[in-house]
Amino acid sequence: MTGVSLSTQRASLSGLVTDDVLGDADALGRAYAFAAWSCLTEPGDGTAGALVAERGVREALRVIDSGDAADDPTLRAGLARWRPRRAAVDDAFDSARRARVRLITPDDAAWPRSLSDLGPHAPHCLWVRGDPAVLTRHARSVSLVGARAATGYGEHVTGELATHLARRGVVIVSGGAYGIDGMAHRAALGAAGSTVAFLAGGVDRAYPSGHADLLARITRDGGAVAAEVPCGTSPTKWRFLQRNRLIAAQGTATVVVEAGWRSGSLNTAGHAAAMGRPLGAVPGPITSAASAGCHRLLREYDARCITSVDDVVELLGDEVDPREPRGSGARTDDSTRILDAVSHRTPRDIEDIARRGGFAVGDAQAHLALMELEGLVRRAPEGWRRA
Repeated sequence: MTGVSLSTQRASLSGLVTDDVLGDADALGRAYAFAAWSCLTEPGDGTAGALVAERGVREALRVIDSGDAADDPTLRAGLARWRPRRAAVDDAFDSARRARVRLITPDDAAWPRSLSDLGPHAPHCLWVRGDPAVLTRHARSVSLVGARAATGYGEHVTGELATHLARRGVVIVSGGAYGIDGMAHRAALGAAGSTVAFLAGGVDRAYPSGHADLLARITRDGGAVAAEVPCGTSPTKWRFLQRNRLIAAQGTATVVVEAGWRSGSLNTAGHAAAMGRPLGAVPGPITSAASAGCHRLLREYDARCITSVDDVVELLGDEVDPREPRGSGARTDDSTRILDAVSHRTPRDIEDIARRGGFAVGDAQAHLALMELEGLVRRAPEGWRRA
């Protein structure tokens, strides 16, 4: 690494960084070193992070070739992990260039300063497709996460929250997965808002593959798809867990919409709580295993109970307009149709309400569950009525 010439560094980073960086020898060397470290380490490697913080990113990189580990067994163990990956650095640059990826380092204006809250476990850089400026352009962002195997209720609530937050200029952050993540991204895009997807693997390969079109739409419509691992990297269980800390750090607040008792979304919530980020959870039916994790957060993590977009706005520290009725930000044409199908006087069963409103039974149930939380309808043994 120490023998990499300035011309080689410039050729390696050409197309990945701005012309200003390419023309500044010191900035170029630092960008190259940050990118190299992302290729050499696994996400969240605290030994590497501490070394970079102590010696500076360029000098820390020289340690790999010099072997200057002194009598530090932790550093010697780190060298044993990092050295075998040296040959992969140039391949990562080539793959990023072919995929038209941007390299963002802590020196860049587009670098999200919130990631520094991760301390020595912060990423060395981000590889980004789309608009890197979305990472810092907006003052507020909400990380919406939850189960891959989401229910109709969970997806409905996610869509409502993401839509109305995006319309208020809040960036929606999630992980690009099936279920709650995908719905959060789609709803933000549908509201002409901004969204960021953090991946556990390289941004040059869509994962899951079924979301290739969604991830492409995010990059095309002003959002960003980002990863701390270089192009060509495969997602693994460890990298998914470490990816979650980026989602938590990027969000001004984190809201878990739906999660099982042992859901990976609880890992994201744990990172948010550890960093002192505001944390919210959406309650669900007490009989639903898909909401058991959210109830656990409400009970054990002191998460805020989220029943409407106004609750999320308050979680961000913003004031709700007193002229707006509580929950009005989450009202849609669909929920109006459901409300029209529910009588003030006569209880109606779910099949009758679904038929009157023109919904599938499962969709009607999801709407009614959310509206019950908002106090608009009541459920009794004989059926549903308006509150």
